[in-house]
Amino acid sequence: MNRHLIDQYSAPVPRYTSYPTAPHFHGGIDQETYAGWLNEVDPAQSVSLYLHVPFCDRLCWFCGCHTKQVQRYDPVAKYLEALHAEIKLVSSKIGRRRLSAVHLGGGSPTIMSPYDIQRLGEALRSAFEFAPDCEISLEVDPNDIDESKFDFWTDFGVTRASFGVQDFDPVVQQAINRPQTFEQTRMAIEGFRKRGVGSMNLDVLYGLPHQTMETLQRTMEQVISLSPDRLALFGYAHVPWMKKHQRLIDETVLPDRHARFDQASLGAELLEQAGYIRIGIDHFARPDDAMAKVALEGNLHRNFQGYTTDGAGCLIGLGASAIGRLPQGYVQNVVATGEYMTRALNGQLPVARGYALANAERATGWVIESLMCAFEIRLSDLATLFPGEAETVAVRIRALAEHDADGLVEFDGSSLVVTPRGRPFVRTLAARLDPFMTRDEARYSAAV
Repeated sequence: MNRHLIDQYSAPVPRYTSYPTAPHFHGGIDQETYAGWLNEVDPAQSVSLYLHVPFCDRLCWFCGCHTKQVQRYDPVAKYLEALHAEIKLVSSKIGRRRLSAVHLGGGSPTIMSPYDIQRLGEALRSAFEFAPDCEISLEVDPNDIDESKFDFWTDFGVTRASFGVQDFDPVVQQAINRPQTFEQTRMAIEGFRKRGVGSMNLDVLYGLPHQTMETLQRTMEQVISLSPDRLALFGYAHVPWMKKHQRLIDETVLPDRHARFDQASLGAELLEQAGYIRIGIDHFARPDDAMAKVALEGNLHRNFQGYTTDGAGCLIGLGASAIGRLPQGYVQNVVATGEYMTRALNGQLPVARGYALANAERATGWVIESLMCAFEIRLSDLATLFPGEAETVAVRIRALAEHDADGLVEFDGSSLVVTPRGRPFVRTLAARLDPFMTRDEARYSAAV
């Protein structure tokens, strides 16, 4: 890849897991607004859940999540009481809806005790109806799971287990405070597989301190040997102005943008050689996996967990800092766990901020999601879905094509298609369709 292109198109831009992006949420969306939105959701609308458990038994220095390290279990148990209260409160507003997907993230939801795993499953099934094919995905830390927890999570109904590998090299692991051996990971995967959990996802990071092409290749070979069904190959987002613990990482040993690009290319090449299908900018799946199938059908989606098969029109976020998307807009719960618990236990929806969507923003969001998921925007689809806003958005699409001097896109007047040359920089292309970027003061991670 031309080094000039990497320099020109790797400036910090949003990851576009929502539109507008989270820095533009504001406090004008309060619990009364959220309650009204929940009550207005069409009963025929499909619903999914994201549950956030913001605790870990150690703090990984690379982490960009809202989480905290705990040495005792008591804070986790108390937090879960508030989570149960929020589940009941949300269900009372939206009704007993059928769920198409549930995702448990963190932090480390596997920090929960067997007793609390069972109680949470019972609380969710009391408040919601699970569709027979409901996908239940769980983020797993191999350091805090054991034989009894395997059984309880299986009884909970988990259908997909997701493991953050990052890098298996011990020097890299020490630099990010993430000790996790290959054998620990393998045993955790096998623990779920032998209990019938049929899908495994692994996350790998490039751009980590001390990471080289050689260390990444060894990690990728080990990862491939575990035969995951899906993988995500993310670039490490170094944002120490947002995450103070990232200041513990020595910036002088971070790969530069050219090394990051080479690492991303190497990881993708090794996965494709192993038979994985590349999906979007950073996901991979076996050809028989549901994500590969929906991508081929043009039904891939993007939300706060990245690329997803979840096409639910209503995603409810539960837990401190959790973000949800409803047909009317976005809501985010308060980040501080203490304040979250106080509100939830006092019968208040613990929403802190959000964003009410206008049709113009829905149109721009659809265009950006099309670009990120399918690398294509069809003006006919835009006009059908958003007739009142289509021409305004189309002007920006045409301008993107007209100012492309590097062969990143092709435009025939009816469709804009990102070329193979342009795909690594699709976040930057999306940012050029985003009106907020002309006045945006937020800081983002590197595009490559």
